[in-house]
Amino acid sequence: MRKYLLLFPLGLVVLLAGGVLLYTKVIAGDPPERLGFNTPTTTAGAPVTGAASSAPPGPIEGTWAVTAPSQAGYRAEEILFGQTATAVGRTSAVTGAMTIQGTTVDKASFTVDLTKVTSDSDQRDGQFQGRIMKTAQFPTSTFELAAPIELGTLSSDTTERTFPARGRLMLKGMTRDVAFELKARRNGSTIEVKGAIPVTFADYGIDNPSGGPAKVGDDGELEVLLVFSKAP
Repeated sequence: MRKYLLLFPLGLVVLLAGGVLLYTKVIAGDPPERLGFNTPTTTAGAPVTGAASSAPPGPIEGTWAVTAPSQAGYRAEEILFGQTATAVGRTSAVTGAMTIQGTTVDKASFTVDLTKVTSDSDQRDGQFQGRIMKTAQFPTSTFELAAPIELGTLSSDTTERTFPARGRLMLKGMTRDVAFELKARRNGSTIEVKGAIPVTFADYGIDNPSGGPAKVGDDGELEVLLVFSKAP
């Protein structure tokens, strides 16, 4: 009998680990892909096989506002009983604008309503809204461009270009300087921008998001996909 009693905890661990493996690899499935442009992209003048927006491009100079289908959210790696998974939460509650003088973006900012961020897990969302980000106290995150970006020519629809960006990111009431790469393109009458801003949690006073058996590292990413339409 004692032999079986000793084996019981081991069997329980095996069953639990098997359940975690089943969940992370089968039930939960693959995480959402990174935020990306909805129609095919070309670089270096290669032909585009998909349909882009049919609206005429028009002049690039002026004020542009963030419109649908813009999105923003987080991406972070989790480890649950040795199994690696990617936690992703997103929202379309994004506002913002940019101003272009000639071909240079001299002002740009966006705001994300963190109270609207959701993932595929109610439990994770509760942790995010509560102890991790305290969104009742800090409901938004903002980014403001700190240095102009010279766009040059974005006249070829869906031709993607990469630009270095520097700015100030505010999370949980703390603002830090950030640097990252963004990709931009024209798609008919819109300008589309995507990028991932690295976030070290401690820099923003964010406690390590680990909870229970789920372990998270010291950093993650703020992913953004911004679709700008020219203001009247």
